[in-house]
Amino acid sequence: MPMETIAVSGIPFPVSRIALGTWAIGGWMWGGADDRQAIATIHEALDLGISLIDTAPVYGFGHSEEVVGQALEGRRDKVAIATKVGLDWKDGKPFRNCSAARIRQEIEDSLRRLRTDRIDLYQIHWPDPSVAIDETARVLEDLHREGKVLALGVSNFSVAQMEQFSAVAPLAAVQPPYNLFERAIEADILPWSVGHGLAVLAYGPLCRGLLSGKMKADSHFGSDDLRSADPKFQAPRFAQYLAAVAALEAFAKERFGRSVLALAIRWVLDQGPTIALWGARKPEQIAGIDQACGWTLSAEDKAEIDRILAAHITDPVGPEFMAPPGG
Repeated sequence: MPMETIAVSGIPFPVSRIALGTWAIGGWMWGGADDRQAIATIHEALDLGISLIDTAPVYGFGHSEEVVGQALEGRRDKVAIATKVGLDWKDGKPFRNCSAARIRQEIEDSLRRLRTDRIDLYQIHWPDPSVAIDETARVLEDLHREGKVLALGVSNFSVAQMEQFSAVAPLAAVQPPYNLFERAIEADILPWSVGHGLAVLAYGPLCRGLLSGKMKADSHFGSDDLRSADPKFQAPRFAQYLAAVAALEAFAKERFGRSVLALAIRWVLDQGPTIALWGARKPEQIAGIDQACGWTLSAEDKAEIDRILAAHITDPVGPEFMAPPGG
């Protein structure tokens, strides 16, 4: 099926509704990096119709952006780059920093690493409680006027914080965690975004691999793997989530002849003006993208999915563990 696209205010062409997420490509918290595989993954994504790549300076402390920049040489004009700002780090530990000086430094570092003259979508990675939101928004609006940034976004922001930001600078997108298992944004962030014309870049649509259909009860995660600190991957919750995935897989196969991975992505795409950030660092990890496009879930299908989750997950938990210091 052809790739579905969506307009994002400020970006001059429609972007794919499945974007490539590159946190794992940076290596940090994902067991190390393999640049050759990462570049091959980015090229495969482009060949499959993906035209939006999401990265961040903190992903490998600059490494992910460098790999993305290298991979896009000669193909830059066909791709929108989304990156982020507002996380600093010391001794390999990130912390929030949305000061004007930090933002001015980060934009130049990101442009250099990405080998480009503009960022298509520039997003505040996490709100910084030590810096007024309107101060941060004014600096980003300056970058927008200077042409270094085409569109502005925020990640992990509340509705109140988005309202503060958008009173000072135009807001085109929000990036929250969102998947079948983690739905907190449905209470406020998603309807607010729909009402204000924002694109919603859903990160973690496969819930860190849980919804890939490839996790097993004996799957092991090293100390340098994000999932070693994720409560979903710890007993007794891990067994509950795996049971839910197995039931979802059976439902997807019987009802649609598709994988649970395709079902999980389709579910995200059917929730509104959403873009699913498909994280991968090996070419084979983006196989099956076409299965997620060109069809929809009915109200009855969504209700059955909810019944499956309620039957198997008695102790659900959100993505709160990922928040860096400062919040």
